Amino acid sequence: MKLPETLYPLPETLKQVGKKSAFVAISRLLLFFLMLAFLIIGLSDNKLFLLPLPVLVLIFVALINRFNYYKDLKAFIHELQAMETEEAERKKRALKNFDPGIEFMEKNHPFCNDLDLFGSHSLFQLLNHTVSASGRKLLAGSMKAQIDPEKACKNYSAIEELREKTLLIQHFQAIGRAFLKEEKDKSRFYNWLKEPEKWHITYFLFIWIGPIGGVSLLLAALLGWLPSAWMGLWILIGMAILSLIYKALNTASKIWPGDGDIKTFRIWAQFLEKTAFKDPLLTKLNTHFADAQFSKGLHSLEQISFLVQNRLNLVYIILNLFFWLDFFLLWRLRRWKRDFGTDLSEIEKIFDQWQVYISLAAFSNSSGLQGKINWTTNPQFECKNIKHPLLKIDQAIGNDFNMKELEKTVLLTGANMSGKTTFMRTLGINLVLVNLGLRPFAESLSIGNFQLYTSMRNTDNLGESVSSFYAELFRIKQIIEAAEKGERIFFLMDEILKGTNTKDRILGSEALISQLASKQTKGIISTHDIELSDLEKSLPYLVNYSFHSEIADSEILFDYKLKQGPCPSFNAYKLMQLMGVRFE
Repeated sequence: MKLPETLYPLPETLKQVGKKSAFVAISRLLLFFLMLAFLIIGLSDNKLFLLPLPVLVLIFVALINRFNYYKDLKAFIHELQAMETEEAERKKRALKNFDPGIEFMEKNHPFCNDLDLFGSHSLFQLLNHTVSASGRKLLAGSMKAQIDPEKACKNYSAIEELREKTLLIQHFQAIGRAFLKEEKDKSRFYNWLKEPEKWHITYFLFIWIGPIGGVSLLLAALLGWLPSAWMGLWILIGMAILSLIYKALNTASKIWPGDGDIKTFRIWAQFLEKTAFKDPLLTKLNTHFADAQFSKGLHSLEQISFLVQNRLNLVYIILNLFFWLDFFLLWRLRRWKRDFGTDLSEIEKIFDQWQVYISLAAFSNSSGLQGKINWTTNPQFECKNIKHPLLKIDQAIGNDFNMKELEKTVLLTGANMSGKTTFMRTLGINLVLVNLGLRPFAESLSIGNFQLYTSMRNTDNLGESVSSFYAELFRIKQIIEAAEKGERIFFLMDEILKGTNTKDRILGSEALISQLASKQTKGIISTHDIELSDLEKSLPYLVNYSFHSEIADSEILFDYKLKQGPCPSFNAYKLMQLMGVRFE
């Protein structure tokens, strides 16, 4: 689709396109009535009026194409406007109207449910700019992937180059949103493309005999050289011959993808053909679009698609009976399958990857990410002014954190609602971001090659007769088993063993801390058991950090800033008072 040289301001361009579209629609309607008048006069009175009809038909078809172009352009501009509105909502972190990706939640996954990757007010709602079901699924899978520094670095380079191509990012999204509305499952279509089309040598004769015979017979009948009954005989012969290939074309029409799918692929291919990349990963992805051949192939498929999906249209049926168009259609299908058919399913997978990179680049630009990421071989975690991406940008409080090489466990204490859990999720979700190839929501982040595990949002399940305590033990077991296998683990455990009594909780926490410290692990454990903070005196690999609160009259104040050392005071007593609990 050729775009106007100037698209902005969008409302003005949309208004102009609407006027042009209305003019073409009126012209097309007037031309239709003119053709109808010429046809009636030509058949009933003066056959000379039939002579201009072929030219008028060509003009009519051109007007149809022009009208469809303006219709597509209006849909494209509408989506650009919708994208602007959505980006404003995302920046305000008003995410309730965005796809939550709930089906991608996985309770036994090492970290995805604890870090709000999916669901209401989730990272998926911020990141997802994909338009197809398969692209959406690929993005979700990438978000759930375990930490892979090598892949993350390659993705980082690709995303950073793509961020500079703002028009490609916008237009790629808008095209998919405009035309990929009612996506159909294409698996049967792709399997059909791999099957050779049955073709008999005599079909070539019918390709020529049908149009030549049909045109000759119509002219002869119109000029009075033959009686009209001959046309009926010709139609009967055509029905018999067309039955030879009816089944093949009928099968194709049942499994054919939607018009929007093919149109989207064609325009995406045209965009990518016009774009040059330097990054090796993007260059490799763009190999299929290095020349204009594939977009031409998709344009040809779009034309074939129009005929396949309109074979039961009354106009096509009449023309088919006269000119045996199905043979020409089957020949074009056979040739297209030979030249492009085996590549199309692979191309869709490549488009899915482009959707993911477009999503990540769009998110990076919208968020203005400039933080530095450093992957290191040392077992460390160091960040400066790190923030949570799901908090409103002007309200998020940044924190510095440095877990040195010899430090194995951070014991995090603090008052209720002071920010312990949010801080741990901040670290975890930023690890997910940099693993995708994005910059962190921080000035800088330096991280070793760890696998991420969490135990935070553990809930009971009545249907499975599972208590929240057992659910937490299951998550802890996952971490222990991974550590026993020799994996380098970065863990985040919130309010450890909260489902049991204080004595057992403290004993179990001490045992777990010692067990994990003997492996290649590093992580944070939050707790309300201030007694555990004394372990810092006897365990050189354990350090205390905390969040504090202040009580002023009937109000509890938080600064949400991470501090070294254990928490000096807690606020549960005051909170209960504020909620109406009376202490005698």
